[in-house]
Amino acid sequence: MVKAQFAGQFYADNEFDLDKQITSCFEDKNGPGDLPLNKRENKIKAIIAPHAGYQYSGPAAAWAYKEIAEAEFADVYIIIGPSHSDSVNVISTKGYETPFGLARTDQEFARALLEKNDELKDDDRGFLNEHSVEVQIPFLQFATKDKMHQLKILPMLVSSSIDISKLALDLKDTIIESGKNVILIISSDFTHYGRNYHHIPFSTDVKKKIYETDRKAIEFIENFDVEGWMSYVQDNLMTICGFIPIAILLKTIKPCKVRLEHYYTSADLDPDSDYKNSVSYAAIIFE
Repeated sequence: MVKAQFAGQFYADNEFDLDKQITSCFEDKNGPGDLPLNKRENKIKAIIAPHAGYQYSGPAAAWAYKEIAEAEFADVYIIIGPSHSDSVNVISTKGYETPFGLARTDQEFARALLEKNDELKDDDRGFLNEHSVEVQIPFLQFATKDKMHQLKILPMLVSSSIDISKLALDLKDTIIESGKNVILIISSDFTHYGRNYHHIPFSTDVKKKIYETDRKAIEFIENFDVEGWMSYVQDNLMTICGFIPIAILLKTIKPCKVRLEHYYTSADLDPDSDYKNSVSYAAIIFE
């Protein structure tokens, strides 16, 4: 079992404060404005949600998790995040413990995928220094609190060394063979701009150009243009940390309706910001 490493840093470290914090993300002016209804009438295939500290990206994530909460409850939620610092391709078969309790892994699904893909390893240690998957789980637990005891996940971290096409094919086959209703959760922030991120491709009209750069990137996602997506990110030295998980998503699911629910940057949260450093956050729904 992976024990939460970033509680108290990226999000509150006890159940009461965490529930209050996520509620405030939904009710925030940059959030959807109200809590999900838990109607469970809609059907979605996937979401892309950001993974910064909740005070920054939480309201954007709330847009995506409102859709999760109001969609048909999935048999398994596959959470794919980037490995920022370690070149690892790992899953956890033992689950994830957060202040809300244990989110259990669908071990049958995990074993079936591991049998198909020899690049993936069952190794909890890969998650200990990485926040991209962990910060999604409390939001998922909050969004599925009406069915929290039935919640099953598959936490996965991937790096640039992974064979994207092979993993996407193996995921697709495992989903089909399992017969399970699956929702993919892709963990990614968008443009990281400024000296803090060693990325200053422009120095005038910064806000406008950040928005334009991200908008173009999102168009590749909307069009399911995986090759265009990869070329755009790599040719422009884009600092989209989850670009590999996003590519895996685009190759795993069939083209469908894509909605950009919400978008803003961390600099937008500060009325006095000069946009010297900023990170972009987007909530994107696939249905």
